[in-house]
Amino acid sequence: MDRKIAKSIDEYIERFPEETQQLLQKMRLTIKKAAPEAVESISYGMPTFTSGRNRVYFAGYKNHIGFYPGGAIAPFKEDLSAYKTSKGGVQFPLDKLPTVLVSRIVKARMKQNVGKRKE
Repeated sequence: MDRKIAKSIDEYIERFPEETQQLLQKMRLTIKKAAPEAVESISYGMPTFTSGRNRVYFAGYKNHIGFYPGGAIAPFKEDLSAYKTSKGGVQFPLDKLPTVLVSRIVKARMKQNVGKRKE
């Protein structure tokens, strides 16, 4: 895989094997549908959706899709219990991409007031 930072989400996705490309496009469309006002970009080398000061990121890996909605993880801890999580991210295995859950998390993230966070 090309290690130079992609200039667009399309360029980022096309660097992956076909099966992973399909999952990354599914993730992209799920986020777009959940946050139609969000602007697409590449930030920190990852596909990023920004609405106001709220952002969500996703990334492709060999065995999973990483999803990084920041502070929106905690309220969904129980829903995400089947997946590997961290404070600000979750790993979805390539054979399990829960689009309904991703949509709910994106909507929650876009509603968060990030201006008052203390992180």
